[in-house]
Amino acid sequence: MHDLLAALLLGIIEGLTEFLPISSTGHLLIAQHWLGARSDFFNIVIQAGAILAVTLAFRRRLWELATGLGEPANRDYVAKIGVAFLVTALVGLPVRLAGWELPETVTPIAWALVVGGVWMLVAEHYAEKRGDVATVTWKVAVLVGLAQVVAGIFPGTSRSAAAIFVAMLAGTSRRASAAEFVFLVGIPTMFAASGYAFLELLSDDALGGEDWTAVAVAFVAAAATGFAVVRWLMGYIKAHRFTGFAIYRIVLGLLLLALMPTGS
Repeated sequence: MHDLLAALLLGIIEGLTEFLPISSTGHLLIAQHWLGARSDFFNIVIQAGAILAVTLAFRRRLWELATGLGEPANRDYVAKIGVAFLVTALVGLPVRLAGWELPETVTPIAWALVVGGVWMLVAEHYAEKRGDVATVTWKVAVLVGLAQVVAGIFPGTSRSAAAIFVAMLAGTSRRASAAEFVFLVGIPTMFAASGYAFLELLSDDALGGEDWTAVAVAFVAAAATGFAVVRWLMGYIKAHRFTGFAIYRIVLGLLLLALMPTGS
């Protein structure tokens, strides 16, 4: 029962933090210090739950784009999603092949939370000076792709935070428009990353010994929580700034540095 509860909590944490600009990887690494480390397969599965969540949350927008490719605006938007994904893949794959591993200590995550929180406050301040711009440019698409790579290298950065605020600074200053583009880019990005990681495990014959009930519980928890979070966030940011998330990151990071100065 304890293991199922831990799996449930980890699934909820993934669903809560994957799309909020507070870093899912950082929170999962921190949580696993207390709830116990999980296999790479477990982490892939709960991320798959988050992918399902965002796909369902944007199902109408995805259908609109898929069935409206005859319209230049839709073709242009889909092409920009493709460019952002390709930039992430072309830059991120060599990093993966080079053997980059996430740190096992909390200290770098704590610093990334603090620095990322400050960056969010500064970035949103300057982005708002650009006015209310909803257009996604090619420059935004390229920079969103690069931001996703940076977030993957530095746990605690947050893929959504890095990409959304880069998009806002690069020209898409309307929060909801920047977030929607980033989330839609995240669908193929997360599918590809999870699929690649799964194939690695499969080739290494590292898929045995799983508690399938715990895996299923975590998957459902991540999907259900992630869906609710995406729907809530897209409504929230239409009328609110990201300030609360930035403050949360800074406070959490400072608490971790104070309570766990050695990082473990």
